[in-house]
Amino acid sequence: MIVVYHNNTCITRVESKEKKEISFSMDESIAYGLMQLAIQFPESKLVWCYQECSKHINIEVVPELMHHQKIMLSYNPSGSNYLGSRIGYVEDSPFININKKVSYPTWQMSSLVGVVYGSVLLTFKDKIKLDSDFDYYLNSIAKVGMPKGLLCYSEPKLLVKNEIILPIQDISTFMLFRFVKQHYRMRWVFLLFLNLLIYEKCYQLLSLIRSLVFRNRNLSNVNFDMIEVQSTKKVVTTGTIDVIIPTIGRKDYLYDVLQDLAKQTHLPINVIIVEQNPQENSVSELDYLQTEKWPFVIKHTFTHQAGACNARNLALSQVESEWVFLNDDDNRLDENLVNNVFKRVTQYGTDAIITSYLQPCEIQLYKTIHQSGIFGSGNSFVKSEFLRFVSFDKALEFGYGEDTDFGFQLRNKGHDVIYFPDLKITHLKAPIGGFRIKPTFAWSNEAVQPKPSPSMMYVKQKNNTKEQLLGYKMVLFFKLFKKEPVLNYLFFLKTFQRKWFVSKYWAKNI
Repeated sequence: MIVVYHNNTCITRVESKEKKEISFSMDESIAYGLMQLAIQFPESKLVWCYQECSKHINIEVVPELMHHQKIMLSYNPSGSNYLGSRIGYVEDSPFININKKVSYPTWQMSSLVGVVYGSVLLTFKDKIKLDSDFDYYLNSIAKVGMPKGLLCYSEPKLLVKNEIILPIQDISTFMLFRFVKQHYRMRWVFLLFLNLLIYEKCYQLLSLIRSLVFRNRNLSNVNFDMIEVQSTKKVVTTGTIDVIIPTIGRKDYLYDVLQDLAKQTHLPINVIIVEQNPQENSVSELDYLQTEKWPFVIKHTFTHQAGACNARNLALSQVESEWVFLNDDDNRLDENLVNNVFKRVTQYGTDAIITSYLQPCEIQLYKTIHQSGIFGSGNSFVKSEFLRFVSFDKALEFGYGEDTDFGFQLRNKGHDVIYFPDLKITHLKAPIGGFRIKPTFAWSNEAVQPKPSPSMMYVKQKNNTKEQLLGYKMVLFFKLFKKEPVLNYLFFLKTFQRKWFVSKYWAKNI
């Protein structure tokens, strides 16, 4: 382990874990010095620390936190981050609104304290410029690396004392535009300009124009495939797993799912089925649960209360095993799925994963293991001990966004969600089963219908920053605007504002 101390401008001291000093140059940037150390010590953990925090860095915990080589950590206890809250105007992901109390997935890095393996830094050699601004460089490599398989986190355990208050330099508006130009599609530079103009009355045409000369860094050929992963973190002890399946009116499809589960090379202990039928005096139609023999215990709950959120919460309350598979009643599974899941979570030391989840005719686009911004209630595996602290929000029953909200809850408890493209579940997207009644919402009779849906507004208000919500509003406006005839533009603007207002109103009253 190599520890690099700096003063935000240059390196001031470099030493090994044994406190032996290592020679370095004070004439170059911090990023340059870190890269030279990576060249000398490619298998070492490279720790950086602002010199004023040297007494508070928790060096002893670094080996445990860096449990495999594709991890990058940093921490800044301040409520603000290097890029500021305005980055929310251009990114609508869970990685912006960081919970500083837990280990939280994000590409937003800090120069205050952090760590990365030398082998990871070498992957960026001659591909990402060694910026003189160390914070910019750290955020850049994390932003480029994250979708390519680098796992990045805000990690409070890096500091013994998290109440440290240090002055945070506000990034200039030009640097924000430059970052957006170098790490997002071109359109986002113009959307950032519009958001600042409309919501902050801030006219930044010069910053926009100056940013256009910079090359997008996502075009760099960065690849982590040569870095092997084998976590030292133990996440599987007993290897037991329960499966939960909410179902309504899909008797034949559910039977196929059970057959697939029965053929698994790693069998589940319990399959927990919550069957819904809102018709009065109705009874279960799943006769094969009793007439056939199954190689696992089937826990069957029948309820007249419809709703996937309620059904999944009922099922989660019955989980007994170490892991839980959140399944659906119209999935098809390969016989080695569960076995391969345990291989992957052991390899990466992760607590929650999602699989590939395509319909039969869909083409797989995302083929890299990476931190996911989504969560799926039909294709996820989660360590069950964490489910005591999360649930599907019943305010979202019959609406949209319950999966997204559940994922936010997991991340805010310190549990990342990793996507594994080689683990595949086929989603048949079966026709809606019987016994379904189209729900009537409190806003169904509004003269002006809400846009977006109040449930989606509820999720975004609950989990996102103010800037993310306003950025989403801007994108939604343009999506709807381009469908309108030219003569209708003024009327559309007034109507859109009213629809947004109605959505916000009902989101508060769900």
